[in-house]
Amino acid sequence: MVARFLRRARNEGRPTETSLGALAPAGTAATVIYVLFIGLPVVALLVRAGQQDGFLAGLSGDLVLQALRLTVVTSVISLAIVVVVGTPFALLLARRTSPALRVIDTFVELPIVLPPVVAGVAMLMAFGRNGLLGPALSSVGVALPFTTAAVIFAQIFVAAPFYIRAARIGFAAVDPAYEEVSQTLGVSPWATFWRLTLPVAWPSLLTGLTLAWARAVSEFGATIMFAGNLTGRTQTMPLAIMTAMESSLGAALALAVLLLAMSALALAALSALLRRPGAPA
Repeated sequence: MVARFLRRARNEGRPTETSLGALAPAGTAATVIYVLFIGLPVVALLVRAGQQDGFLAGLSGDLVLQALRLTVVTSVISLAIVVVVGTPFALLLARRTSPALRVIDTFVELPIVLPPVVAGVAMLMAFGRNGLLGPALSSVGVALPFTTAAVIFAQIFVAAPFYIRAARIGFAAVDPAYEEVSQTLGVSPWATFWRLTLPVAWPSLLTGLTLAWARAVSEFGATIMFAGNLTGRTQTMPLAIMTAMESSLGAALALAVLLLAMSALALAALSALLRRPGAPA
């Protein structure tokens, strides 16, 4: 019935009313509600931080500096591993369509919907002293739980899917015919990847990098379950906020504002890089 009405309106040359005009007031109201819902807590955080007496002292406190240093170092290492392993993996997922890879593709995104605490428990059951690989690791003198390496493991586990998913979408958008033409002209597959495939997929890769890094920096549940909350060793910024809330609100607010600033800067840098003149479309 609807299809018949649309065909008749098209044939008679009469424009049909779209749902956009009818839903515009509802859309405006929803936008205002959402902006207020997101914006008010952020404004409240900044205002409360500015009013807190110990805020400036908290910025230079040992708790904040140690957590900031550990978070930056571990997240950079985690992101480097994700890129090195995830890029060829994402390219394979984008270029092959076998049933096994489709299953793996679905499995890759499992950590996105898996509760972080469950991820931490699962990693503990796999790599802990009594886990599946625990005895084998102990036999060669390797102990992962409650170490800085465990922080990196937890970050990779939760952040990798964001990069792999975005990279797969970016590589899938590259027409394989262009790569074939490039290679018929004598360009090696490796050179074709660097000169053609990578530049075209770069916006998606950059978006995936930003999301993966932000997820690694904000990781809490898997880290506290698998790595613990040891100051200077495994206490990242989210864990330090929880610790500081028990004794120093100024330090907790300082860490929260730093994380907010890092997130905002990451988004601003991503937007600037994607919009700059000459950037790949």
